[in-house]
Amino acid sequence: MAYNTLERLLDRLDQASHYFGPAGTKRISELLLAIERRDFSDAELLIRFHEQLLFIRAYPPGRAVFRIVEKRLSTFHELIARLLERGVDPAILDYIENSGIAGTSLHGRYSYGIARWLARRSAGRVEVDWDRYEKNERLGYVWPRFLPLLEEDSLVEQNIPYLTWLHAAKKRRPTDLAYLIDQFEGLPVSEKERAALYDSLELWVRWDLGESKASRTNNRTVPRRIFFHIEQLIRRSDVSVPDLISTPVRVERLSEATGQTIIDRCRETSCVRYRELYGIVYGDPSSVVRAEVGRGVEIYLWGLPPGRRLPLRAYHAGFTLKNGVPINYIEGLTFFERMEIGFNTFYTYRDGETAWVYGQVLRMLHQLTGAACFSIDPYQIGLNNDEAIESGAFWFYRKLGFRPTRPDLTKLSEAEEKKINATRGYRTPARTLRRLAEAPMLYEIVDGPASPGDWDNFRIRNLGLAVQRRAGREFRGDTGALRARSVQQVAGNLHVDVSRLKNDERITFGNLALVLGLIPDLGRWTGADKVNIVRIIRAKSASDDAKYARLLQRHKRLREALIRIGSTSPK
Repeated sequence: MAYNTLERLLDRLDQASHYFGPAGTKRISELLLAIERRDFSDAELLIRFHEQLLFIRAYPPGRAVFRIVEKRLSTFHELIARLLERGVDPAILDYIENSGIAGTSLHGRYSYGIARWLARRSAGRVEVDWDRYEKNERLGYVWPRFLPLLEEDSLVEQNIPYLTWLHAAKKRRPTDLAYLIDQFEGLPVSEKERAALYDSLELWVRWDLGESKASRTNNRTVPRRIFFHIEQLIRRSDVSVPDLISTPVRVERLSEATGQTIIDRCRETSCVRYRELYGIVYGDPSSVVRAEVGRGVEIYLWGLPPGRRLPLRAYHAGFTLKNGVPINYIEGLTFFERMEIGFNTFYTYRDGETAWVYGQVLRMLHQLTGAACFSIDPYQIGLNNDEAIESGAFWFYRKLGFRPTRPDLTKLSEAEEKKINATRGYRTPARTLRRLAEAPMLYEIVDGPASPGDWDNFRIRNLGLAVQRRAGREFRGDTGALRARSVQQVAGNLHVDVSRLKNDERITFGNLALVLGLIPDLGRWTGADKVNIVRIIRAKSASDDAKYARLLQRHKRLREALIRIGSTSPK
């Protein structure tokens, strides 16, 4: 009898989801039919079924199963409604690993950029969650900027009825959130200052997903060509990163309108999982590019508008669709040929072709930016990240060809590899994985511009700390004076009239001058070297951050100088 319990059926569906072709289609179809007849009274089992459906939707064995899963997902909100009617605590549906299912609600503290976007895009379904808010004193610091005479109350009284003040002014506005966003937008300050003021409030937002396309359940499209898996998935051992990276890929630039649609979809994908990336919040829709790399996989990447770019590194963000289903998000920060890459495959799809997809992402980023040395931050492999330790993330990257940047960790990884090869079933202890996660890992393209060891000790943070040390040493901590002196000094060395630069170019020049001012012999560089630095500065504030990265890569003297400064640990 236990053979056909709901839990056992889900166990069998787990197994069947990795059978492909006609056999997989038959098994999965039979199991889905059997499960349809069951009544879900356990939230954890229903969540598990939801994730199985999404995985099969991304990796379907055939058209029949694809259609069945499409139907099940389209009506999944009804299963959630029946579960909630039974009195099941909805809190489990809001955990970060479960959030975003159709028919549920989200409760999160979103940044200003996302809160503004949600208020405009999801009117009526998104509202401030005052029941969770416990920092009323912060309202007294910010709201007087747009609620006249509130200071008469907030500066001298106790137990201020802030919502009474708000609702008296709001009247017929649809939601408190929409009204607040309108008020912040009207403040006579910069967008960054508005964001800082809003974020200081730490407002909770409730988002009722309903049957929204933003939900993880419904955030999918049917591609022009569905890739059906009639054979086994590509294993990590079958993936050759050098072969993938060396193969050109066709990249197409999208229209600005289509680019905005793509970025909006990525925002939905990340927000329902309580994740925000800077490049997803502030992506430039005019820079979105797309590549179809095969097996139903589409990769989208984009940069930042000039006013939102990082001071030193080129920035790209993106995500991947597998048969029209979002399966990950991507972040790349490029300085010369070195790229710090963030790649997160969502829980549901980690048993898919993750290594092959990752190789394709490296391939596209390399072609787009010229990046030839990829760096993995220690957090991604387990530094203060229990999830990465439990998943053995270090070995995912190691087996793809990444190496530790510290000699002692290289020796430790080699010793562990011998144990793995010698002892069947051996697993690296968590304490060892934590040691291995103490330093970044690098993947260097063979015959690329970087020699082994060039970037091992480099940290972008070291450049910033070197600037701060100069402020303390030469300007008694007056960073304004440091900036003014750096601009004056570098402008003189490069023969640049700063007054003739455009606004974005002046900001870029000011940021880069802080670092260029650390190079003691800059004034003695050749005229060609100086002209090329000016081209780099102009590219940083132009239409494409990728061009800036490529120009950096061509300036060998600047590269050597900044690697040297950035490889010196702060004292």
